[in-house]
Amino acid sequence: MFTGIIKEIGTIAEISQTGTGTRIACKADIVLKEVKKGDSIAVNGVCLTVIYFSFELFEADVSPETMERSNLTLLKPGDKCNLEPALRAGEPFGGHFVMGHIDGTGKILTVMAKGNSHFIKISASGKLMKYIASKGSIAIDGVSLTPFNCTDKNFDVSVIPHTREKTTLNDIQPGALVNIECDIISKYIEQLIDFRKSEQDKKTDSKIDKKYLREKGFLY
Repeated sequence: MFTGIIKEIGTIAEISQTGTGTRIACKADIVLKEVKKGDSIAVNGVCLTVIYFSFELFEADVSPETMERSNLTLLKPGDKCNLEPALRAGEPFGGHFVMGHIDGTGKILTVMAKGNSHFIKISASGKLMKYIASKGSIAIDGVSLTPFNCTDKNFDVSVIPHTREKTTLNDIQPGALVNIECDIISKYIEQLIDFRKSEQDKKTDSKIDKKYLREKGFLY
């Protein structure tokens, strides 16, 4: 699990194909200090498993489904990426619950400076927008942010100078695709509601009633 608080900006060193999957090598510094093989590191918000590391980079395999769902498919050597190691017990929890499971991508519509912050407007599909609530939580390329001005097609986030300086959002431009992970709480609520509705529908659709039981000889 992650928090959406980026530890450092890494640099893509190499991207190669391995059978039906993709392997990404990423240059880093801070996230490598306590890393072990099998550890999780979020790359642009995508949870990846370290399969190899040295003093200057780590490598991770990416499944075709993850490549298709995220903006990792657009990365090339030299590109910058947001990095966050998995949360360790006892560490400060400064963002929100981020699982590293990308729901889809959004498109940057506008980037506008307002006061000491930058307002970024992002478009997303209706399938994602139903999970995005104003003043809730969202992870954009792994960065924990607060959405507002939500419609059925887009939403805004405000990025303060510190966040811009420490993440790739500093260089984001209109037209760019960003990874979106919606707040997991909304997904559990939806599943619970759908499950209860399904159970209620089963009861409503039941053909077994007193009339049916009489016709079959169970009641007299």
